[in-house]
Amino acid sequence: MAAASRHGRERSRETVSSVKRTSRDIRTANRYEVLRQIIAESPTSRQELAAATGLSLATVATLVGELIDLGMVTEAGFEDSAGGRPRGLVGVHAAGGALIGVDIAETYVRVELFDLGLRVLARADEHIRPGESRPEQVVGHVAAAVGAVVARAGVDGARVLGVGVSVPGQVDRATGVCEYAPNWDWHDVPLLDLLAEHITHPLYLDNPLRACAVAELWFGAARGRGDAVVVNLGTGVGAGLVLGGGVHRGVSNSAGEWGHTTLVLDGRLCHCGKHGCVETYVGAPGIMLNLRESSPDSALLHSEDQTATVDALARGAAADDQVALEVVRNTARYLGAAVSDLVNLLNPEVVVLSSWVAAALGEPLLREVREAVARHALPRPLAATEIVLSPIPTDPVCLGAATFALEGALSSGGRRAGASSNPLPKP
Repeated sequence: MAAASRHGRERSRETVSSVKRTSRDIRTANRYEVLRQIIAESPTSRQELAAATGLSLATVATLVGELIDLGMVTEAGFEDSAGGRPRGLVGVHAAGGALIGVDIAETYVRVELFDLGLRVLARADEHIRPGESRPEQVVGHVAAAVGAVVARAGVDGARVLGVGVSVPGQVDRATGVCEYAPNWDWHDVPLLDLLAEHITHPLYLDNPLRACAVAELWFGAARGRGDAVVVNLGTGVGAGLVLGGGVHRGVSNSAGEWGHTTLVLDGRLCHCGKHGCVETYVGAPGIMLNLRESSPDSALLHSEDQTATVDALARGAAADDQVALEVVRNTARYLGAAVSDLVNLLNPEVVVLSSWVAAALGEPLLREVREAVARHALPRPLAATEIVLSPIPTDPVCLGAATFALEGALSSGGRRAGASSNPLPKP
């Protein structure tokens, strides 16, 4: 188990990074990019892969051969090529293994099991009640949910290539330590070591900002975009950054903590200990406070339940309830002002509103945010930026976390399809 944990902590290579990379790192990154394109466009030809990745046809052919040997890719027939020789097609070998994505949030643990085509085969949820946020309690929820999805999918444990784990806060990917999670007051929690006592699969750690960014980059609104910002709206708030076509992590894997930038001088007290953070006005607890300030006796307010309150606001806004509309509008005013800073600073092609609060409030929130950003952002960067809701139908954090596991499997050489006689079931 310890070996599996150490193995799962190799640094990820799909990032924009200033760290000097070895030829092995570059080869792993290229293999990952080729597989990403195959998953997104399956089936596809080697010629199309070369055009999409910018790699030479010879390099692509070699990398595809390696992926076939690993059991992750398979030959998928031929296509006509304008009168020339038919082109061979390759596709993802969906049954070649399984990946698990774990979304640890402040109020729940959600786990999804995917095939290699990143299609969901099984999911499980565990509710985290108030006061149940000690590391060993959270680890117990994760272990139970991981066991549940493996059982529900009917997957041999040997087929699981890895488990990607997303946890709120600042993490050290190399050591598997959650260094700081302000909403739980976690400091230097050795999360992967704790999980490895219960889970024998390789483990890979990051946070939801990076997970959402990767999910949008692979399958969502950031796909094909060089520069994008994925705004994660949940209990906590942050921004996943895609710069130059890759996920930007910063020198200490701390980039994107936009939720802890100052929105209101001497404003609301944040869990991080500062005042006036963006998160205190547009995260789920902040939205509840917006509702309390607007209508303290509103039936929409569920004092101990963030999800129920946000869902009630969403239903109210859809029914033209004036209190709900006012709260959504006021929340969007704060959010739009903060998003305009991202637009002015980063000049992205797209800003994606993601995670469960954005999904619940949906179009009414999006409409108000667009109007608010237009009032604050500079005209030139605003004209180049779309603001959209995430189109990903499943949990984007689980999806992104599963790609961490996929990347780790590629870094470690993967696993041959013949390693087990129990193929994955069809979705």
